[in-house]
Amino acid sequence: MTGHRRTFHLFHMPLAFALAATITACSDRTPAGATSGSTSAVPPEPEIRLDVPFVPTPYEIVASMLEMGEVGPEDHLIDLGSGDGRIVIAAVRDRGARSAEGIDLDPQRVAEAQENALAAGVADRTSFEQGDLFDKDFSAATVLTLYLTQDINLRLRQRILETLAPGSRVVSHVFDMGAWVPDRQAPMGSVNIYAWTVPTRVEGHWELTQEGEAFGTLEFEQSFQMIGGTATVDGNEIAVFRGRVDGSRVSFQIAEHVLVGDVVGDRMTLSAEDGANWQALRTSSPSETPTTPR
Repeated sequence: MTGHRRTFHLFHMPLAFALAATITACSDRTPAGATSGSTSAVPPEPEIRLDVPFVPTPYEIVASMLEMGEVGPEDHLIDLGSGDGRIVIAAVRDRGARSAEGIDLDPQRVAEAQENALAAGVADRTSFEQGDLFDKDFSAATVLTLYLTQDINLRLRQRILETLAPGSRVVSHVFDMGAWVPDRQAPMGSVNIYAWTVPTRVEGHWELTQEGEAFGTLEFEQSFQMIGGTATVDGNEIAVFRGRVDGSRVSFQIAEHVLVGDVVGDRMTLSAEDGANWQALRTSSPSETPTTPR
């Protein structure tokens, strides 16, 4: 994996048992030159418990992950559990990302990644830090890459949705995000790569106008990138259907009107298939409106 590690998921992977046992065994060895009863033995280094063992991501999967994340010159990529740095390095070297960084709990992997970035000639646009991914501020990422565990993905999901800017991409090797269904998915042998675009939040109450004239109101409900709800027009309630959010792009249908447009804060600028211009203004914020759990 590109692998972040902690202590409380070791039961997820048999390999982790072997890894933990090896670390414990090594820390219990008597230092060279000391007897088992010696009081002058050098104390062992504090052990690092890793909840995800380091399993390198194959290079062909690295390339596919970066392609699915649409990594390009405007992007800043962050890899959670960056291992030997191969995703971070490839993002800059192969896809031309302006910068990339990784975080890993294992200082040995961090040092290895730094050496690899130097050898690849991208040390000036990459960085690696030793630390806990749950403490990492990844809000600056336009692309976030993961190869962790299902449990960790689910623990990170809400924070990803609340932290990353709409339109940011998330790519995960092997493990999905549960109820947040992927926008794109690609098989790679016996496993899958999953990709999501972080949706903007549109739930709430909106006032809708058509060509500058009041048309009605919208009450949106949202579950990840899917939206629904009701429109009230001339006192009649009409279901909103085919609703979807892709980054800050929104589309939905009211009766025969198929509307597509962009969301900026509390404003929507929309157009219909017939060329008519629509706008909507949110008059109650998501925090004031009951929402579908994200």
